[in-house]
Amino acid sequence: MAEKILVIEDDPAFRAMLAEALHEKGYEGALVGSAEEGVARLKKELFDLVITDVMLPGMSGIEALSLIKQADPALDVIVMTAHSTRDSALEAVRRGAYDYFTKPFSLNEMEIVIRRALERRALRAELSALKNSLSGAGRVPVIVGQSPAMLRLIEMVQRVAALDTTVLITGESGTGKEVVADAIQAYSKRAAERFIKVNCAAIPETLLESELYGHEKGAYTGAVSLKKGKFELAHKGTILLDELGDMPLSLQPKLLRAVEQRVIERLGGGAPIDIDVRIIAATNQELAKLIEEKKFRADLYYRLSVATVNLPPLRERKEDLPALAAHFLEKINPKTGTDLRGLSREAMALLFDYDWPGNIRQLANVLERAAITSRGDVLTESDIRQAFENSPRAGVRESAPRTGTLRENLRAFERTMIADALRQASGVQTEAARLLGVSPKNLWNKIQKHRLGQAGA
Repeated sequence: MAEKILVIEDDPAFRAMLAEALHEKGYEGALVGSAEEGVARLKKELFDLVITDVMLPGMSGIEALSLIKQADPALDVIVMTAHSTRDSALEAVRRGAYDYFTKPFSLNEMEIVIRRALERRALRAELSALKNSLSGAGRVPVIVGQSPAMLRLIEMVQRVAALDTTVLITGESGTGKEVVADAIQAYSKRAAERFIKVNCAAIPETLLESELYGHEKGAYTGAVSLKKGKFELAHKGTILLDELGDMPLSLQPKLLRAVEQRVIERLGGGAPIDIDVRIIAATNQELAKLIEEKKFRADLYYRLSVATVNLPPLRERKEDLPALAAHFLEKINPKTGTDLRGLSREAMALLFDYDWPGNIRQLANVLERAAITSRGDVLTESDIRQAFENSPRAGVRESAPRTGTLRENLRAFERTMIADALRQASGVQTEAARLLGVSPKNLWNKIQKHRLGQAGA
């Protein structure tokens, strides 16, 4: 069945040209001359896509955008505009439109964007069906986002989840690597089995080996009884090795054997133990760089990265901000006793104007801070600014010119962030690490690098 596309265009000649072009491409087009007519059609019929002009008699295409989304939140909208009103089209994209054309445009360009939008809608429908099939068991993690980058990510998650191969999840701190790991587990054939998580950065090196592989009674002083390690406990299920880049080099050969041969040995024991475990690893570090620095084994990296899922930073998918904000407010309201319905236009603009070095984790933190101080049912620009002032990275994007090299500025920026976080956390490094979205060990190393713990620093 041909996809149905609603076209809202007040110029009869241009409307007829679009109708002929859509028909030639195999689409079913429905054409109206005003936004009011278009919204009325949406209330009576189902469409796969909407293409609307920005400048229309009566209600504008931008004004109609929210009504179109109310009629069908999953419906993508493409806006058309003359070159002189290009800023209006950009504003429509910020409000949730999928893309825009500047008139005149080529029909081939139009076909590419339409096809991408329809493929995105089909992928969302497929994902929704998969979630519904698992929702009865309550095992469905929430991956929020409909940007092209996130839809590609979701497609990759579905693909690797169906396999039983080792997976490496990469991405900056705070991008949601653990949520992706949860999704891979939930959609896998091991979903009903144990899912054991180990944070390699949070466990001291002297204890990490015992935590992973277990120990025999008497293996070392204090080992008063046999202990099974995380790999044994995850037998038939899945193990997540989080913050893998912080694993000491001395422990990596034993992990390589577990990955390659699915065999482990407890500390103090000589008998090999067969394990049937799917391994998911996650890191915010560049393993290739660690390999160059002789801090990570290349052979282990190749074994772990059979399938790699890379999470984009929030600054590269800001079109997901409205959906992420709605998702977090839904979780924040019960915690804070608020009944927030959303953000004002000005508050949302602040979110778009920020680069989010702490990614999604920082966004959730800022919104919760704003919710605590808010006095209304909508977060205002003032609420968001106050939340930014109280966060480790105060303020929104700075435009003041800087001097010095990029390396020098990045170093100064990192030092400022860490100092702010330590002040906010009253010097408690574990709390400061949580605010910054890094491991306590990683923060400690950075504190030493910047000499923040020394007098006069």
